[in-house]
Amino acid sequence: MALVRIAGVTLPQQKRIEAALPYIFGVGWSGSKRILAATKIDPGKRTSELSESEVAKIREFIEKNYMVEGALKQQIAGNIKIKKEIGSYQGIRHMRGLPVRGQRTKTNSRTRRGNVRKTAGSGRKNANEKT
Repeated sequence: MALVRIAGVTLPQQKRIEAALPYIFGVGWSGSKRILAATKIDPGKRTSELSESEVAKIREFIEKNYMVEGALKQQIAGNIKIKKEIGSYQGIRHMRGLPVRGQRTKTNSRTRRGNVRKTAGSGRKNANEKT
């Protein structure tokens, strides 16, 4: 079988279908297992080994039961926008680009703030150094 496209995502050919489905935004490992159990497809099958009917079953099940890719991203963005508008604590954290879910910020917030290093040593220069 040629390339398998589900929800606008080309799934990797060499991986097991169980591991390939989480490439779709909105489908995780547990969701992948649930989809395969509901459609009665062997999780050990490689993506390239799937028949057209099996791909169609998976595609149809995902369309009916899951919000994925663009629609899900739009919903998440909308939820964040609402939180910003009402001025909730989480909305304010989003606006300021800080961690939203209660993580500490004195240290360990590099992923959210970028690699910002505000202090570097004492700031005093050696008298012998050229400025």
